[in-house]
Amino acid sequence: MGMEAYSIDVEVDVSGGLPAFSVVGLPDASIRESRDRIRSAIKNSGFKFPANKIIVNLSPANIKKEGVGFDLPIAIGILAASGAMQQEELEGYIFCGELSLNGKLRPFRGALPIAISLKNKNFSFIFPKANAHEAANIKGISAYGASSLMEVIDHIKGIRPLKHIKEVKDQQDATNPYNNLDLKDVKGQEHVKRGLEVAASGGHNVLMIGPPGSGKSMLAKRFPTILPSLSPDEALETTKVYSIAGQLKNSSLLTERPVRSPHHTISYAAMVGGGSWPAPGEISLAHNGVLFLDEFPEFRRDVLETLRQPLESGEITITRVERSVRFPSRFILISAMNPCPCGYFTDPHKNCNCSAGQIQRYLSKISGPLLDRIDIHLEVPRLKYEQLSQRRTGEHSVNIKRRVEETRNTQKDRFSDKPGYSAYNAYMTSREAEKFCVLSEEAEELLKTAILELGISARAYDKILKISRTIADMEASAIIESHHVSEAVGYRCLDRNLWV
Repeated sequence: MGMEAYSIDVEVDVSGGLPAFSVVGLPDASIRESRDRIRSAIKNSGFKFPANKIIVNLSPANIKKEGVGFDLPIAIGILAASGAMQQEELEGYIFCGELSLNGKLRPFRGALPIAISLKNKNFSFIFPKANAHEAANIKGISAYGASSLMEVIDHIKGIRPLKHIKEVKDQQDATNPYNNLDLKDVKGQEHVKRGLEVAASGGHNVLMIGPPGSGKSMLAKRFPTILPSLSPDEALETTKVYSIAGQLKNSSLLTERPVRSPHHTISYAAMVGGGSWPAPGEISLAHNGVLFLDEFPEFRRDVLETLRQPLESGEITITRVERSVRFPSRFILISAMNPCPCGYFTDPHKNCNCSAGQIQRYLSKISGPLLDRIDIHLEVPRLKYEQLSQRRTGEHSVNIKRRVEETRNTQKDRFSDKPGYSAYNAYMTSREAEKFCVLSEEAEELLKTAILELGISARAYDKILKISRTIADMEASAIIESHHVSEAVGYRCLDRNLWV
């Protein structure tokens, strides 16, 4: 249910009467359809399916159940109730898995949260092999992986015991698509690279604005290369989301920060998550990573507005008639857009064909409250020939990443009482900002002048303070100086009304 798992007792009664097989306890269609799968799996595993009245109760009966993972425990319950094994032999086990018609076990979604939620109850887990490897990543878990119903029964009876599944070592670095990318590949755009380093250091959201071909997408794709690797807690929580969504490609914990880049035609449900049984969407799949939205104004208005809550609180609440669930959604938003519909409003070499009204309507597709939640606005100008023709002399991502890690460690020490994923300047509360954002006299005067001239909102003022604090941390400065504030204000170009 959301990110949490709960245990269900599968009760089976085999009694006299006309042959029947019913499942009660608010099962969904996939569980009701399991009756035929289970019947065939038991027969094809060499056992006799009882020609009696069979009632299966999923307790507690007031909670709706869904998923194919109930196949295995129902089959085991039927065999125990019909005398094929003793009930005492089943004690201390948790079963979950989908059965095929020939009795083979298939994986199911959500093995990791099940193992996390029930790890303190001293149970042994019998799962399909892929799910058992997933559960074995949790320390203190006794997990067994089986490939068929027959293997499960032989283990319970002590005929051929299953082997303990050991923790899966990382298998993902070699296939990480970002291993071959480097910020050094980007020519010029030093101001933008500096802004991305600030964003990575403090966990700030970024909006890049520039004409087509200026390098916005190229910069965004290389942004993950300067982010620190996931901490153990972050890796576990991120893997948990992917396990629930059924998108865990192998059984090891995620080690690289997820990067999601949905197309601008994405639907509301795909972005937020949901369905009759709420599942994580792109917002949650980007948790502890990066959500890249190219062609930002082209996204539907209702899709963009869903970003407000996760950008503010780091989680998304999905409410349906039957239930309301929460998924974690703390990510760095990297968005890119053109300055006008044709894209050439700020281009010195190409004429813009858009009227002032068209430009205004284009920019207004992004609401003011959403823009306020984006910390850094970066102008990405078209490169000149001299910049394009020069050799690549930029700094390697690994060097920038090292500085980002040092800055983040400074923030972790400052916010030592907060969980790791929120111990960054971007997530400071108002009280923490008052305590830690100490301005020098020159910096305070400069900030006052900027506020009076730009007429920025209270939230934008808060963002400037947090960005200034990050820039000061990058220089190991306890006090925010005037040049820190000046740079932070320079990252708020939309507040300066440069175009409209």
